[in-house]
Amino acid sequence: MTRCDDGWAGVGWDGWKDLEEVRRRLDAGADPEKWSGGRPLHRAAVFGSPEVVAELARRVADVDAVEYGAAALWEALMADRPDNARALVEAGADPWRRLIGGWSPGRLALAGPTPDLFPLPEGEPGLTDAEHAVAEEGRRLRAALGTFHYEGTGLACVAGIDADEAIRRLEATPADGEEMAELMGDPFAYDLEESLPFVGVTTVPGGCVVTQPWGYAPSMPGVHTRLSVGTVSYGLYANAKSGNQGSIARDGTIEGWDLHPGGAPDPESTSDEVLFSYVHRYNAVAYSCAYAGLRLPDARAVVGPPDVWVKLPQRDYWGH
Repeated sequence: MTRCDDGWAGVGWDGWKDLEEVRRRLDAGADPEKWSGGRPLHRAAVFGSPEVVAELARRVADVDAVEYGAAALWEALMADRPDNARALVEAGADPWRRLIGGWSPGRLALAGPTPDLFPLPEGEPGLTDAEHAVAEEGRRLRAALGTFHYEGTGLACVAGIDADEAIRRLEATPADGEEMAELMGDPFAYDLEESLPFVGVTTVPGGCVVTQPWGYAPSMPGVHTRLSVGTVSYGLYANAKSGNQGSIARDGTIEGWDLHPGGAPDPESTSDEVLFSYVHRYNAVAYSCAYAGLRLPDARAVVGPPDVWVKLPQRDYWGH
C-alpha cells in the first residue's frame, strides 16, 4: 500500500463522522488540504457528518477548491447529503459557481429530491422546460421501477423496436416451456454455457428490453449490435465482482464500452450528460432504460416474467 503521511492514515468511511477524532488529528498536524491524493473536505462531504464538514471547512484555504472538476459542495449534492451541503454553504461555499458541464450545484439541485436546497437568487436561471422534463421522467421512472435486486443481471434497452422485431433481429427461437421452468427454478445451478443462450424479451413504451437475470448475454457485442441497427441500444451487466458495466451500440456499431451507468459525471461531461447522470445517480437500471428513451411502467421487463423467453442461436457473440 502507498504510505500515507498527511495525518489521515487509517480513517475509514465512518471515520469522517467522528468530529472528536477528526479534530484531534487536525490539531496534531493532519493536513486539511490533503488526504491520500485527494481532499479531506471532499471526502467528508460525501461520507462525513455536517459537524466534521464544518470543522474542515473552517481550516481550509478555499472551501470551493476543486478536485477533478468538482467542489466539495458538488460532491455533497451528488451523494444526496443535503445536510453536508447546507454546512458547506454556511461555511461560505458558493452554490452558484459553475462547474462540470456549466452546471452550478444550486441549479443542478433543482432537478433533484431537494429542489429548495438553495434559494434561487434573482437573475439565476432555473431549469429549462427540456431539463425539467428529464428530471420529471427520471423521478417517474425510478418510482415505477422501485427497489429490487439486480446484481448479476444483463440488459439491452433498445429504442424504437418491439419484442417481435428484436427476436427477428436476433434470429432467436421460442424457448421450451418446461426447460425454462426448470432453469428459472435455480438458474445458478446450471453452467453459464447452458443458461447463457436464454433471454427474455418485453415490449415497453419507447422500445423493448432484452433481459437475463443471471448473466451478461444481452450486452454481448454480437447481441447488442444486431439489436441496434437503425437505432440505439444501451447494454448493462451488473457484474457482482466489478460493478455495473455499461455499453452503447448505435446502428450496428459499438460506440461505448466499459461505461459506468448510475455513476457521477466525468469532468469532461457535457451539460446534458451532467443532468442525466445526476437524475439517474445510483440507479444503473433506470439510467440504462432512460438512455434509450424507454418509459417502463414497472420492473417486469427487467426482473420478469418477460413477454417471451427465447433461445439465441449458437454463434460467436464476441466477434460482433
